[in-house]
Amino acid sequence: MTVFEELKARGLLAQLTDEEEIKELINNGKATFYIGFDPTADSLHVGHFMALCLMKRLQMAGNKPIALIGGGTGMIGDPSGRSDMRTMMTKETIAHNCECFKKQMSRFIDFSEDRALMVNNADWLMDLNYIEFLREVGAHFSVNRMLSAECYKQRMEKGLSFLEFNYMIMQSYDFLCLYEKYGCNMQFGGDDQWSNMLGGTELIRRKLGKDAYAMTITLLLNSEGKKMGKTQKGAVWLDPNKTSPFEFYQYWRNVADADVLKCLRMLTFLPIEQIEEMDKWEGSQLNTAKEILAYELTNLVHGEEEATRAQESARALFTGGSAADMPTAELTEEDFTDGSLDIMGVLVKAGLTTSRSEARRAVEQGGVTVADEKVTDIKTVYAPEQFAGEGLIVRRGKKNFKRVIMK
Repeated sequence: MTVFEELKARGLLAQLTDEEEIKELINNGKATFYIGFDPTADSLHVGHFMALCLMKRLQMAGNKPIALIGGGTGMIGDPSGRSDMRTMMTKETIAHNCECFKKQMSRFIDFSEDRALMVNNADWLMDLNYIEFLREVGAHFSVNRMLSAECYKQRMEKGLSFLEFNYMIMQSYDFLCLYEKYGCNMQFGGDDQWSNMLGGTELIRRKLGKDAYAMTITLLLNSEGKKMGKTQKGAVWLDPNKTSPFEFYQYWRNVADADVLKCLRMLTFLPIEQIEEMDKWEGSQLNTAKEILAYELTNLVHGEEEATRAQESARALFTGGSAADMPTAELTEEDFTDGSLDIMGVLVKAGLTTSRSEARRAVEQGGVTVADEKVTDIKTVYAPEQFAGEGLIVRRGKKNFKRVIMK
C-alpha cells in the first residue's frame, strides 16, 4: 500500500486538486507541505490531533512538513465556522502561545537537520505595506467570489467585519510566501478551510503562472476533529498541566462505540491491517479497542510511562481499586459548616456539577455514588475526616468522577 493509498484507507482525504500530482509527490517523498495553527490558546488541544498525526505520518514517508504558526493571522482571527467575532489578543499573548505550540509540536515532528520547519507568518505579515499589498495581492481576488465562500456565510448573517474579511487574502498570501521562500508545494487544512486554501492555490498560479505547483488537500473530518477538543467541562488539552495524562487517557477511553474504529484509523500509527481486524469486534471487545486507542494516543502525547500509569489507574478505578492518578478536588475547613458538608456541596466543590440545583437533580436521579455507594438522599452529609488520607471517590454518572481529599 502506497502512502497515498494509506491516507485514503484511513479516511484522511476529502477534497483534492491535481490528484495525480499530489499522489506522485507524497508517494515519492517530494512534498513540502504546510499546515497552519493559529495561536488562540497557550496549548494545542485534541482538535489539532489529526493535523499533527498527518504531519508525522507524511514526514515518516520522507516528505517535509512546515508548521506555520499564525502569529500574524492570529491578530485578526479566522471567521471560519464562527457565528461571532473572536476576542482580539495582544502581541504578547500571541507570542507566548506560539512558544507553547513549538514545544508541544516537537513531540510529533522531528525538526532536526532541516527535516521540518517551524515558521511564523508574523515574519512577513506584520511589516506589510498596505498599498503595496493591495496592488500585489488584492488585485487577484474577486469580492463576489469571496462573499460566496462557505467560511464567510455564518458571519454574514450577524455582520462580517472588514478585519475578518481580510483573513482569506492573508492566508492565501501565506501559501505564496511559503512557496517562494521554502519551495512549499502543498497545503493541508480542514474542510472548513477549503475556500481559503483554494485562494492560495489560485494566487500562486495567477501571480507566478499556470506551471507553478500549488496543491491543496483537506482533511476529511478536521472540523469534527476540532469538536473532539471540546467536552462539557471545556477543552481537552495536550498540555499536562491543563489536562492530566489520566484525564487525557479517560477522554479517549470514553469515546462512543461508533467512533472508536474511526479514531484508531485516523489518529494512531497501528498498522491498517490490525485496525481492519478490529472492525469485526463487538460488545465488550469494543472496550478493548477503546483501551488500545487511549493508550496509543496518551503514549504519543505524554510518553510510554505516563500512558502505562494512566491505563493502570483507569483499570484500578473500574475494578474497585485505587487510582492514584485520577483528577483530584481539594476541600478546606472553610468548606464545612458546623463540621459537615452535604452531598450537593461535595458535588459542587468537586466540579462535578455547576450548581446545587444541578447536584440535587443528579442525586435524585440516582446518578451519584461516593466510595462505590449510591447516594439517593440529598441530606447526606460528610465530615472532614472522611476526606482525609486518600479521600473519597465521588462519581456523577459513569464517566465523571473526582477523588475528593482534604487539603
